[in-house]
Amino acid sequence: MNKPNFDDYLNKSLNTLDKNVAPRKNLWTGIERAIVDNKSIQKNTRVWPKLTAIAACSIAGLIALNMFVINSEPQPVMVMSDYFTQQKQSLLVQYKNQEALTTNWQAQLQELEEAEQAIKGALKNEPQNRALLTMLAQIYQQQLSLINKVHAPHWQHI
Repeated sequence: MNKPNFDDYLNKSLNTLDKNVAPRKNLWTGIERAIVDNKSIQKNTRVWPKLTAIAACSIAGLIALNMFVINSEPQPVMVMSDYFTQQKQSLLVQYKNQEALTTNWQAQLQELEEAEQAIKGALKNEPQNRALLTMLAQIYQQQLSLINKVHAPHWQHI
């Protein structure tokens, strides 16, 4: 069948259909039942996505609250810690190829880092304690000073 013949055949078939065909009575009850069942299914399916979205948002909010508020270090400690960690890493990279004057400087640095962790632990209980914040800053200064003195002592400079 080529295209013009098929179009003619389709038009002829549609024109000859009986347009007054009435469905049987059993068909209407099945249609009504299907419509009612479909509406109840749609109501149930609309509720679950909303509940899941609410639950997901609640969980995400609690996780964010836990990460940023409850378990975080106090703000001054975080800023100070980040700054001195960056400074320390910079010095260690700068002096990476230089030989140290002493061999036990890393043990001393480790002791200072343990003191730093102890002070941070105390700051979790008293986040605004000025004495502890000052002690932490001094520990950081001692770490930087130790790295500088071991790798570039002042008596070597002219």
